[in-house]
Amino acid sequence: MSTNNVKQWVTFPKPQPHAQLRLFCLPFAGGGASIYRSWVNQLSPNTEVCPIQLPARENRYSESAITDAKLMANLVMKELLPFINKPYAIFGHSMGALLAFEVCRSLQEGGHVLPKVVFLSAHRAPHLPRKRDLLYLLPENQFIDRLKAYGGFPDEILNNQEFLNFILPIMRSDMTLCDLYQYEEKELSLNIHFELFVGEQDPEVGVNEMSPWAIHTNHSSSLTTFKGGHFFLRSHESEVIESIKNKIELSVFS
Repeated sequence: MSTNNVKQWVTFPKPQPHAQLRLFCLPFAGGGASIYRSWVNQLSPNTEVCPIQLPARENRYSESAITDAKLMANLVMKELLPFINKPYAIFGHSMGALLAFEVCRSLQEGGHVLPKVVFLSAHRAPHLPRKRDLLYLLPENQFIDRLKAYGGFPDEILNNQEFLNFILPIMRSDMTLCDLYQYEEKELSLNIHFELFVGEQDPEVGVNEMSPWAIHTNHSSSLTTFKGGHFFLRSHESEVIESIKNKIELSVFS
């Protein structure tokens, strides 16, 4: 499972071939696989953390960005197939949650083995309308102001022009993916247990936007709130990881 291939989608920062479960992690807008690498030593040895590296970021920076959520999800799904030969779960935060949902739809429609649990974090249920204006067409100064409001990147980074030149194209591409996403109603709900995570101070996504995810599963769903805003994934990482660890134990190993 080499990670030297520049086009590698599924990464293995700390290969654990004897782990009982693989946890595939999808990033938020602008994020790469590295945002989950700190997790590898914090989850149980029974869980192998496998961050997904999407095109146009980090070691795949030279590749073209993908701005269609369903195309991206279908490509991710195909890349996962060689690695779902043991029990697995999927985690996605913000844009990653939207992609996780569409990946699971593609897996189910293809008749593939489904994850034991999917963690959907900080993204409104897909059938709900946006609360905010479109972001992807904003002029650069307004776009940067909105990124600062989200709190995902420190101001000292967003005030660094060299970093902005690097990050803005992929941020705008990812916001295009999110802004232009069109929910498609389907006859069958997902046959997967949902774990829903939300930040108590998130201005973008509240409990009222997360709870309706439940209508998209034939199984149960559970909602957990965390202190912090939209990026509680970073500000309260240890609590998030502890919750994931406990919920995997309950839903997979119990």
